[in-house]
Amino acid sequence: MAQNFSWLRRGVVEIFPQPTDSDSESDSLEKLLATTDRPLRIKLGIDATGADIHLGHSIPIRKLRAFQDAGHTAVLIIGDFTARIGDPTGKSDVRRQLTQQEVEANAQTYLDQVRPILDFDTPGRLEVRYNSEWLSKLDLGKIQELLSTMTVGQMLAKEGFAERYKKENPIFLHEFLYPLMQGFDSVAVEADVELGGTDQKFNIAVGRDLQRHFGQKPQFGLLLPLLLGTDGVQKMSKSLGNYVGLREHPSQKYQKLQGIPDHLLKDYFELLTDLPLDKLPENPRDRQKLLAQEIVRQYHGQNAVDNIEAGDLPEFSLSKVEFPAKLSYILNASGLCKSSGEGKRKIQEGGVRLDGDRITDVETAFQAAGELYGRVLQLGKNKFVRLVP
Repeated sequence: MAQNFSWLRRGVVEIFPQPTDSDSESDSLEKLLATTDRPLRIKLGIDATGADIHLGHSIPIRKLRAFQDAGHTAVLIIGDFTARIGDPTGKSDVRRQLTQQEVEANAQTYLDQVRPILDFDTPGRLEVRYNSEWLSKLDLGKIQELLSTMTVGQMLAKEGFAERYKKENPIFLHEFLYPLMQGFDSVAVEADVELGGTDQKFNIAVGRDLQRHFGQKPQFGLLLPLLLGTDGVQKMSKSLGNYVGLREHPSQKYQKLQGIPDHLLKDYFELLTDLPLDKLPENPRDRQKLLAQEIVRQYHGQNAVDNIEAGDLPEFSLSKVEFPAKLSYILNASGLCKSSGEGKRKIQEGGVRLDGDRITDVETAFQAAGELYGRVLQLGKNKFVRLVP
């Protein structure tokens, strides 16, 4: 009986190579899954270049979980070494290089955020690796060997590099190392499959080439779409403000997801849930509500959904505050902190968030109450208030 690989194909843009490609080494990924006598090693790399993950980032992580549930080994690579360069994909300028301390702090928050998605408990289902484990040990001879596998022309064929070269924007030599180092990750962990967004095809293909060079069977690439944000127009991005963060309060997630434009609902259900697409409500408003309920349930449990719909999030009336006002004072006035001094200390420690965004400047202040209406102020993991008129 043919195996059902609907879980594999759901939401996938491309799996490469296909058997029709001029690649004598390859069968289909479905055939490999059906005939393998061992768990496959499924690679996903995450560069810890920021502290927060949003729903767009969760798409390949969810696919990684699907492979785990099918009996395979997820190899989650935290790019603590490559993050110091930063992926140049899609960037018009060189990225700021991060410090080791910044990368380590970001990496820990990433793991905290993916814990509700991945299976961390079943033996043999997850390896968490840091690519500094092997990349920091490369000597000049090995780096020279990596560089010798690609030409400058091949590098400039990469879309972002080609655009920057055409516009005469600087391309620094260390940026050429990024796809080679990401590719070498596949060699180091002996990946059978690598997951990534559609913008990662070049980097995944480099991994295939390097695996051949080092005598390994080349990995399959599985490409997933980039999620449009809550505005329905541009790719989900924190900088654009059209995102739903994994660390946002459940009520913030719920509120944002109830406003997803109608034309995006099918994509959100397909990419962010396991619900059958042929059984969704016909009414767009009902679909929006179901989407909000399902995603909050995934990350926070059914009780969170019930509490939101019962209106249980505490509220604090800003009419009790004289504006302009510092955030440290609002923390005190709302009861989240016992004093403004404690509020300042919590801000300095990174324990204060507004709508999921960490606030670290103790001088943060607001000129008028209207700037804060409807927003959620958070202290630590479990203390929240919604700010109301």
